[in-house]
Amino acid sequence: MMRALFFVLSMLIALPLWAGERHVPAGQGTLAIAIAGANPGDVLVLQAGRHLGAVVIDRPLTLTGGPEAIIDGQGSGTVVTIDAVDVVIRNITVTGSGMNGQETDAGIKILKKADRAVVENNRVLGNLHGVDVHGGHDAQVRDNTIEGTRNPRMNDRGNGIYVWNSPGTLIEGNSVRWGRDGIFSNTSRKSIYRNNLFRDLRFAVHYMYTNDSEVSGNVSIGNHLGYAIMFSNKVILKDNLSLSDRSHGVMLNFANNADVSGNLVRGGADRCTFIYNAHKNLIYGNRFEGCNIGIHFTAGSERNVLTGNAFLGNRTQVKYVGTRDIEWSFEGRGNYWSDHASFDLDGDGIADSPFRPNDLMDHILWSQPAAALLNGAPVVQLIRWAQSSFPATLPGGVVDSAPLTTAPNIEIPAKYLAMEAEVATRRNESETNDFDVNDLSSH
Repeated sequence: MMRALFFVLSMLIALPLWAGERHVPAGQGTLAIAIAGANPGDVLVLQAGRHLGAVVIDRPLTLTGGPEAIIDGQGSGTVVTIDAVDVVIRNITVTGSGMNGQETDAGIKILKKADRAVVENNRVLGNLHGVDVHGGHDAQVRDNTIEGTRNPRMNDRGNGIYVWNSPGTLIEGNSVRWGRDGIFSNTSRKSIYRNNLFRDLRFAVHYMYTNDSEVSGNVSIGNHLGYAIMFSNKVILKDNLSLSDRSHGVMLNFANNADVSGNLVRGGADRCTFIYNAHKNLIYGNRFEGCNIGIHFTAGSERNVLTGNAFLGNRTQVKYVGTRDIEWSFEGRGNYWSDHASFDLDGDGIADSPFRPNDLMDHILWSQPAAALLNGAPVVQLIRWAQSSFPATLPGGVVDSAPLTTAPNIEIPAKYLAMEAEVATRRNESETNDFDVNDLSSH
């Protein structure tokens, strides 16, 4: 009994004695007045209707209400600016930011030193940027619906969630649609971005100079590019889906020491995976299916391990031009290739013959595209047959010495299958003409 009483007294002492719940009517400037008169720890309950005018939260408060409680910035600046620790924004609608890209106007902005902010279960609609985590540590952005602008030029839109120099950020369970990038993470570290849904964007997840972090369990559907890990170190990219993304499913560009596993890319992308000047990455247990190129490997990428992956039905399984052999098996376990006709007489799951996905004619066709006119000519077929019969004549390239006989299977929930099918029926190539995803300097 005494122990329980001591616990209750301790909790009461820990709470501000003046904290309370305050109801805020809709109207012009009413929320700003309520914030100015609130005490640290107060809960401001926004009534249904439009709360007009941008606000700055400069003390620890909770803002809550319901979807009919709308904070409307009326087209000027950032709608809600968090400039204090331990602020919570929950269960409200935020709309009407300005469209000034230089000022990174946003629906909700978390400033430097505004640590431990929680933004959850909100509707953040029609702003330039949705949520801008701009220097605050250990922020949590969870279970929000974020819909950006639909400017015809995708590069002139803002990001659903923008993270800049904000270690410890957790972004989880959000649905992000339209705008530019779903998550743009720049110059940050030690964050987790998981179980989010991204649709109708440029990039689902776009990393620049973001280290020691995790991207897991996300779903990218109908975007131009799924997951772009660029100029970053020690990133875990696992168990993500890229469905009907147009250009790339996964890109590693100047990305090192990454763990890329359990991801599925399928549905007609130009490249399932693009590895550009990326080193010492472990790429395993992924499934790359139905792309123009399964994996494009270039620009001197070194010391990468590829094992346990599946390459299924890609028009070109591997695009790699080089003068030396690169082994794509590890500790006696390679990858599955849908076009590798072989036997497994001992039943150990490893094919009895090695596999080379490319030959000399592939190299010629890549370097001299005009030669594609000769692709069906008898002399080309003769060269391919000769190289398959006499492997010593093959050029340098990818070699899988222990190809697998079964492919890893990655399940897709039914609701995402329906979204994937819908994207396939409405794909409009004219939307891709405002940027070139292959221009790496523009990212």
